[in-house]
Amino acid sequence: MEIGLDIFLQVMVWGLYAGCIYILLATGLNLIFGVMKVVNFAHGQLLMIGAYVTFSFFVLTGFNPYVLLAASIPILIVIGVSIERLCFRPILGTGKLNEIFISIGLIYILENVAALVWTDEWKTIRSPFEEVSITIGSMKIPIDYIIIIVTTVLILIGLYIFLKKSRLGLAVRATSQNRKAAMLVGINVERMDMLSFGIGAGLAGAAGTLWVVSGQVFNPYMGSVPAVKAFAIVIIGGLGSIPGAIIGGLILGIAENFTVLTIGGAWKDAVAFLILIIVLIIKPNGLFGEKAE
Repeated sequence: MEIGLDIFLQVMVWGLYAGCIYILLATGLNLIFGVMKVVNFAHGQLLMIGAYVTFSFFVLTGFNPYVLLAASIPILIVIGVSIERLCFRPILGTGKLNEIFISIGLIYILENVAALVWTDEWKTIRSPFEEVSITIGSMKIPIDYIIIIVTTVLILIGLYIFLKKSRLGLAVRATSQNRKAAMLVGINVERMDMLSFGIGAGLAGAAGTLWVVSGQVFNPYMGSVPAVKAFAIVIIGGLGSIPGAIIGGLILGIAENFTVLTIGGAWKDAVAFLILIIVLIIKPNGLFGEKAE
């Protein structure tokens, strides 16, 4: 199949837009793992809750759904902190099997709570910029895609500044690098666990908001596929590596859209694992993962 330059650029833009949602989800997952060494299989359900929070505020207020990031992120941070305190804190260090079962239990709890509150019917909201696009040559780019890409970049810049420049961010990084050493220098690692889980959940909430603003339909059970892809991205980029999550998300978003264009949508969800297998064969620790000692 011959792909012209315009089609190539169009698919690249689509891939960047899809990659942005994956990046936010995977970055939150990686932040939690980097600090707590906990794998939260219910992370995709936090994206789903973020989508419903945005939907609810949109129905109640009619505000621009992009503005509702200011509501979904703080609410998901509070939910994330509550989950860390009530669910993961009591079993931290007792074995990975306990963490796995807690995560699986949370998947069913969050899905059923969402179905009880919002029903299990598919829902969607319309962006105020749905009909607006920018024409570049013969290519039309929806303004929503550009806003989503810019919003994601701004969120990642904010996270970078927080982790690199603030005292709390430096404490989070220190806890991630060496938990025992962080305790010895007086860092409250439990507080860092709570903070990292809250920020990770907030990033999932932002991903959920951008998911619905882009016109995607959602229901209480839609979080599993994005979560699986986020885990694939984390492994591709390297466990605990935020730059790895960013690069992995971009790779997956672009690869998915080229897959749809070339061999059909049936292969879209499989391409994440094809990339995962190739990366692990070439570099078993992921693109940015550290070698095990």
